[in-house]
Amino acid sequence: MNLISIRIITADVQRLVSFYERLTGLKAVQYTDDFAELQTHSATLAIGSTRTLQFFGGDEVARAAQNRTAIVEFLVQDVDAEYRRLTDFLHTYLVQKPTLMPWGNKSLLLRDPDGNLINFFTPISPEAMKKFKS
Repeated sequence: MNLISIRIITADVQRLVSFYERLTGLKAVQYTDDFAELQTHSATLAIGSTRTLQFFGGDEVARAAQNRTAIVEFLVQDVDAEYRRLTDFLHTYLVQKPTLMPWGNKSLLLRDPDGNLINFFTPISPEAMKKFKS
């Protein structure tokens, strides 16, 4: 089994697409007004409109801007450099400046415009570096 994609449901696809393009530096592929994808080396971040919920069983299957349990994580080469690159952009979204975590990653935590948590992280300890070595 392989994790391929995480999908965020939103009431404003274009707003989230613009946010994630700015945040990641990646260009989204927008298939329709209701669906876009940002493709990374290992997985895809999909952004779907609330209008797509009809294909998954109805409007009650998911609710936009209600996530308080998941964190979308991006492995980055240098979290401090990403923080410097995004400083002017992040002021509204910042939750925590780059901080060394007990498990060996340095993490930058923020929220997207819908309130979803995002973690940019860089492995710092030898154990964490070994885990993510490709």
